[in-house]
Amino acid sequence: MKKLLCLITVLCAVLPVFAAYNRLGIPDSSEIRVGLEEQWFTAPLEVIRQNAPEIRANNNGEKFQIRLEENDSTFNVFVSPRALIKVNVYSDKGMFTEEQELYPGDAAGSWVLIRDKRTGKPLRIRYYFLRNSEVFLQFTPQGKIALADLVIFGYYAARGVPTGMPFEKFYSASFEDVMTITESKLPWNYVLTDPQQYDGIKQMIAVIREKLPAITLVQDAMYDENGELVHISNGRKFEKTETADIPEENLLLSSAGFVKWIADGLVEPMSGGLLKRDPLIKETVNVKDNGRQGVLSQKYDLFFSLNWVRNLSSAVVSVYAGKTYLFNQSGVDVTVNPFASSITDKGVANTVTFVENSGHTVAVLPSLLYVLAATEPSTLYLAAIRGTDRTVSPEIMAFNDCVAFFPYFQEDGSFACNVFMNGREMSLENFCYYYAEDFVYLTRIKSSERFFPK
Repeated sequence: MKKLLCLITVLCAVLPVFAAYNRLGIPDSSEIRVGLEEQWFTAPLEVIRQNAPEIRANNNGEKFQIRLEENDSTFNVFVSPRALIKVNVYSDKGMFTEEQELYPGDAAGSWVLIRDKRTGKPLRIRYYFLRNSEVFLQFTPQGKIALADLVIFGYYAARGVPTGMPFEKFYSASFEDVMTITESKLPWNYVLTDPQQYDGIKQMIAVIREKLPAITLVQDAMYDENGELVHISNGRKFEKTETADIPEENLLLSSAGFVKWIADGLVEPMSGGLLKRDPLIKETVNVKDNGRQGVLSQKYDLFFSLNWVRNLSSAVVSVYAGKTYLFNQSGVDVTVNPFASSITDKGVANTVTFVENSGHTVAVLPSLLYVLAATEPSTLYLAAIRGTDRTVSPEIMAFNDCVAFFPYFQEDGSFACNVFMNGREMSLENFCYYYAEDFVYLTRIKSSERFFPK
């Protein structure tokens, strides 16, 4: 009896510690929020303004700050976890480093109630649960129940999904409660990832980076199956006079030649050879001869880089499989459209992000590549850019340039994407800025640690 009593005492002592458990291991404020409704969540704004910011700890000892923030049309109540940052402090005695406490409103584990400033009505509750604050879950009231939204970099992966729960439930619901309630209702596979699955991607990024200083951009240049430098347009070898001012040891590659060089680095270790030119320039798009695109195609190569990346990715898949696949048999085209709407400056807008034979809008790339990295781990994407030539009238839209995207998740769970184009590296943010008005057509290839470009 004495042992049983001791065991019960131990269990009672342990249970509160695990009350805030969640499978993502993020700080959870549900125990704190249980006692905040009247004072912070439902009180009039005039009353909440009188509340000084509070620091409280949950049963695990994790600290949270409760505070009010206002803007023109709404006011927000944050329950945000503590973050420690190291700051360099300079003084007359020199520089020293100290830790400072912050309570970011969009850190993993942060909870936010957003209310209308004019009416006081609750508009939504938002849960931040990942290192990337651009990904969050929110609940909005509708009648007697709450609707759920899953937002990824400004695009809705799910919007207005009925939860069957009253909105007030989420004043105190833990994140584990939230996951359980929405487990079968939301596409959690878009955002739950395993950072250990991206070794091939990381290996390829490291190798490409090491080679970049020796690459020189030369229009129309590629290396054929014999390792000879040739013109993509006609297969003719480059004359020495065409490259006389470039060091001999440099790799000479065009935009298309560069992505072929990446593909060659994957196939040569398996096949012992490089990819041939002729299969890569085969047409993959059929247009009506008497239509505008058909007429223009007689004068311009409107689909050059689209044909190139489709055939290139299909060739890599064929080598992987040991069987020849044409582009429409290989499954390389990325045609998924996981987002129905987006968040804009003017509110929520229905958005078409994918167009056949044009690709995805550049604006959706951060969201799309995030989802692809989660659902197709360790896959890289060779892509064709559909730009607009405004030097002619009427304007002509054509696929001329190529780019390679390497999306992955880092050890801390945060999303990253390395972008390589024209023998150089750029950030995804910069790419989206430069090509904001264009389309990008993605094709997929599985990455490999056996990557040995010449």
